[in-house]
Amino acid sequence: MIRYVRILLRLFTIARVLARHDALAALNAQEVVRGFGAARLPIALARLVSRRNAEGRPGQKLARAFGELGPAFTKLGQFLSTRADLFGESIARDLAELRDDLPPFSSAEARRIVESELDARLEDLFADFEDKPVSAASIAQVHFARVKSGRGAMAGTAEARGHFQPSGDPLADKVAVKVLRPGIEQAFGRDLELLHWLAGLIERTQPRLRRFRPREAVQTFEETVRMEMDLRMEAAAAAELAENFAEDDSYLVPRIDWQRSSRRVLTMERVAGIPMDDREALIAAGHDLEDVLDKAAAIFFNQVFRDGFFHGDQHPGNMFVTREGAILAVDFGIMGRLDARTRGFLADMLLALLGRDYRRLAQVFLAAGFLPPNQSAENFAQALRAITEPIHDRPLQEISFARILAQLLQLAESFEIPVQPQLLLLQKNMMMAEGVSRQLMPELNIWLLAEPLIADWLRRNRGPQARLREGAEDMQAVLKDIPPIITALRRAVEADAARAGEKQRSSMEKGLAPAAFGLSLAALLLAVLALWSAS
Repeated sequence: MIRYVRILLRLFTIARVLARHDALAALNAQEVVRGFGAARLPIALARLVSRRNAEGRPGQKLARAFGELGPAFTKLGQFLSTRADLFGESIARDLAELRDDLPPFSSAEARRIVESELDARLEDLFADFEDKPVSAASIAQVHFARVKSGRGAMAGTAEARGHFQPSGDPLADKVAVKVLRPGIEQAFGRDLELLHWLAGLIERTQPRLRRFRPREAVQTFEETVRMEMDLRMEAAAAAELAENFAEDDSYLVPRIDWQRSSRRVLTMERVAGIPMDDREALIAAGHDLEDVLDKAAAIFFNQVFRDGFFHGDQHPGNMFVTREGAILAVDFGIMGRLDARTRGFLADMLLALLGRDYRRLAQVFLAAGFLPPNQSAENFAQALRAITEPIHDRPLQEISFARILAQLLQLAESFEIPVQPQLLLLQKNMMMAEGVSRQLMPELNIWLLAEPLIADWLRRNRGPQARLREGAEDMQAVLKDIPPIITALRRAVEADAARAGEKQRSSMEKGLAPAAFGLSLAALLLAVLALWSAS
């Protein structure tokens, strides 16, 4: 009972803030609250204080309300900015502008957390530690500091690459220290409880919204936030990304100071660069904008298709250009992953799209499990044609592939396609990359710059030789399973023989040979079928 009273009071607070910013209009426009009996009373009361003359678009009003509701809703707004399928492209775009800026907590508290987490006095950890934070967000804030030389603080993978800290570099001993907000876990826990309850209510009472997988969406949101609140996970993500680009000087990741990092504190080398979207500053520094975008396109493609591990929040505030022209990334709290199967389906979709083979494109959606089997592939192919055919006769630099992806996602409601969270995060980053590209060079399409990489990747991973290689790997996997099976059979025979006596053992061993032969034959048949299908 206490739990439901707590939830109801929080609902009223949320509804009151939404009403004060006139943000209920945005939710009503999408029929998000229609039919929720539990929400009617708080919303009706909240309308009494509604500011219906609040300025801005519905999405801007919603973003302001989320910002006032605290860290959990700030993150929720950013998460929902990937859901153009739910809120529409305009509202999703406005939510993407939700800034993660909050008043800083005290430097005394920051110092206390650092000392407690690292089990050492601050003066033993750093030569100096700046009290004023350089940024304060919903999860953590960042302080600049300087490490004591000679303590091996910045040893790591990137150091061997020689990307950072050349002799005489003014940033040589300088670091950025990220400190988790005090009490942030409890603050998120309160609102996550509410979101889980609402998601369950939606699935029970709103069949039309079940395809949005609200429980799964909240679970994904919770996992994302909990990973962000464990700064060791961010450090590990940065290290993995650095390894993936260890031989590529065009993309740089700050080194992690593992000796001064923990669950609530992350220390990494301090880096410098020009913000990715500052066109005038880039030109003034002598950078070739097309070269910068060429690198950005290749980096994005390699992260998504080559590695299946990509930076999930590549807005301009997290991307910089160094004086040498390399692209530098920061803030690795949100990362996306795509398994080999999903990357393969994306490549097949791209091939079908480029070949204007809409029936094949619909079949790929069906094979990937994106299109439910009760839906007509022919009708879906027709809908795909309606969206994509108009782009084929337009100049390539005028085509927004990110917007095409958004339109494809909007087909989900008509064809009951379940939401794919990993693709929504990819779409969000495509929109960000495209926005930066158009700001730097409106006449250039960033995706065209990656065309040679796309063609080469498709040839190596989706061509006939790749299919043969996959078939051989399948055969190898099947054959690898045979010896353990035979060993297990032999051990079972020996165990039974020991209990039943030598006579029974003899008879069972006679039956073992044909069983092993049968398994081997079955494995060979499977391998032949795999090779045949690959060819």
